[in-house]
Amino acid sequence: ETLREEQLRTVYFDFDKYNLRPDAKAALDANSALLLKYSNVIIKIEGHCDERGTVEYNLALGEKRAKSVMDYLAGLGVNASRITIISYGKERPVDAGHDESAWSKNRRAEFRVVSQ
Repeated sequence: ETLREEQLRTVYFDFDKYNLRPDAKAALDANSALLLKYSNVIIKIEGHCDERGTVEYNLALGEKRAKSVMDYLAGLGVNASRITIISYGKERPVDAGHDESAWSKNRRAEFRVVSQ
């Protein structure tokens, strides 16, 4: 049995923030349970931002978001050596809209299964 990428929940962030909200922690609690069960899985956490702000600023913010997710998972017992992080800043929006509804979906950290 293998872990499917779609089993891992996306984490969302408030504007200009990288701290984890209660809903993000709940998603990560579920993700950590899966990662502890599938202990051979290597993942990549992708940090994303909405379109506001400079490219440089958003790349840094996306990295902080991915790192806060990685640190939280490590705190739950997931070995950090199984995790890499990358920031895409505002370059890969999931919603192309230009309002808060779109922006709230784009401020996120997503999970990719690298190997298992």
